[in-house]
Amino acid sequence: MARPTRRGFLVGLAAGSAALVTAGSVFSGDPPAAAGDDRDELGMLYDATRCVGCKACMAACKRVNGDYGALAFERAPFDPDGLWDAPQDLSGSTRTLIKLFKQSESEWSYVKYSCMHCRKPSCVSVCPVSAMTRDPKTGIVDYSKDTCIGCRYCQVACAFNIPRFQWDSAAPQIVKCDLCKHTHLEKTGVTACAGACPVGAITFGRRHDLLAEARRRLAEKPGSYLGHIYGEHEVGGTNHLYLAAMPFNKLGLPQLPAEPPAEFSEKIQHTIYKGFVAPVALYGALCWLALRNLKKQPHGDGSRAPGDREEDRHEP
Repeated sequence: MARPTRRGFLVGLAAGSAALVTAGSVFSGDPPAAAGDDRDELGMLYDATRCVGCKACMAACKRVNGDYGALAFERAPFDPDGLWDAPQDLSGSTRTLIKLFKQSESEWSYVKYSCMHCRKPSCVSVCPVSAMTRDPKTGIVDYSKDTCIGCRYCQVACAFNIPRFQWDSAAPQIVKCDLCKHTHLEKTGVTACAGACPVGAITFGRRHDLLAEARRRLAEKPGSYLGHIYGEHEVGGTNHLYLAAMPFNKLGLPQLPAEPPAEFSEKIQHTIYKGFVAPVALYGALCWLALRNLKKQPHGDGSRAPGDREEDRHEP
């Protein structure tokens, strides 16, 4: 087998640079669609003061969207016989979760966790292959397992720590709520969790109407709620909205600014990569240097440049 030479290395570098330039467009995907009129965007309003912790929403979600193969159900840590499905957190088989937070004997509240369907989603912004997408009309943040390359950037980028990876699966994917886009919503017009809630703690509808309903409840019972609709402005606004009596940071919901993180990072990325000019210039310069050095190399005349090793001139 021929020993690798400096000339071969330079040829490979030039070819690799050209390939990167050609493939670059694959990883310079379109920016996520900007948030439009919230009269068309779909979402949910979760009222923690109404929730009784029955977890009917969790059961309905798994029944309707339980397409996780062997990971469809988790065994509770206190249930060795596997009779109960009681997940402790969102996971590769759980899109919706109800938790109880207790501050004192008189201060406690349930809270629902699922994808927030941000109006400016960081998961969509960082995904290099557009496996995460946001519907510009409905605002639904969806995921394509057929496009995903498993980089898990979406997990790191999410301010709410929602997307989960199926670590125990032979064919893993990211799991998150998609508002039953391909299942219950398509068949009935509402999400499975909202349809199953027996006390009206989850209201499904258009974001504009949900905000109006939340403001109405705040005005009617100001002593029953904090005077804040969580998700109205956080990180640019979300389509999953919350009302509660306890501070939201006590319910595991992070305190976040109104400015979406994706806004700043995208300005930098889209400036540098606009038209892929900067990467083309970089790889073009590398190709030029590689080709210039190739021209300086001898071609079969038996001579060698200073610094070349003897073994580089001969094959074994």
